[in-house]
Parts: sequence; C-alpha cells; structure tokens
Amino acid sequence: MNGATADLDYITVIESKSRKPRVTRKESDVNEARRTGDVVGTYRKFSGGTNKAHQSPDHQKIAKIDRENEIAPPPKVSASVGKVMQQARMEKGLSRKDCAQKINEKPSVLQNYETGKAVPNAQILSKLERVLGVKLRGSGIGNKLEGPVRL
Repeated sequence: MNGATADLDYITVIESKSRKPRVTRKESDVNEARRTGDVVGTYRKFSGGTNKAHQSPDHQKIAKIDRENEIAPPPKVSASVGKVMQQARMEKGLSRKDCAQKINEKPSVLQNYETGKAVPNAQILSKLERVLGVKLRGSGIGNKLEGPVRL
C-alpha cells in the first residue's frame, strides 16, 4: 500500500494489547506498527456508508443514454380521451375529487388521465367508463355506453 496512491476501498487496522485498535491509511503508521510487533490487518470496505453509484456522473450519463435509446416509450392517453373524460365528468356534475373517489383512485391520477400524461391502464379506464357512462377505449370514443342487454 503506497501512501500517495492509497485505495480508499481498503482500510488498515493496527491492534496492540496496550492500545485500542486504530484505523489508518498512512504507510508510515503501518511500518511503525510492524516494527513494534502490533497486529496489522487490511480489510476491504464493501459499502462505505454512501451509495456512490448514484452520485457518480457516469451513472447519470448511462441513464441518459438509456433514455435516449429507448425504442418505444410507453404510449400516453390521447388528448381526445382526456377531453371526453372531462366533458363527461362535468355533465355528471362531478368534481375531480368526487370522480376519483368513486373509482377508488387519487385525484392526481384522474388529472393525469385528463391532461394526457398518464400511461393507460385498462382497469382504471374501465372504472371511468362505468362511472362516467362514456366509452373511453377502442372505436367510438365518446359515445354513451348502453346498459346491459336483458332478455
């Protein structure tokens, strides 16, 4: 271990009977301990208390490259579906909060659907169709839903 190029992943512990163990990274301390007959041990630190992977600029560059090379980003809800949802909700006299409560979701989820920022989820769209009474998927978006056929 060279004092000028000490690897920070390794620590050296010097132990003796008369003193408490101490940690050092200096070559001179290690040599002194060896001369006096103290026990010298070198240990590798595996996680030094910080998550260096997320702090390094290399990680940020790799993440950016991954985002740029994304072949097909997930599709968002179209703006026309969001407008249909908002109009149907207004016709029913429901606030965003009331409508979200009826479908068991947060108002922010409903807002993301109405503004076209959400990735479509079939279950949420199905719940919205039932509550609003308007078709939101497939062909005929915006048409009123018909009730179940009874024989």
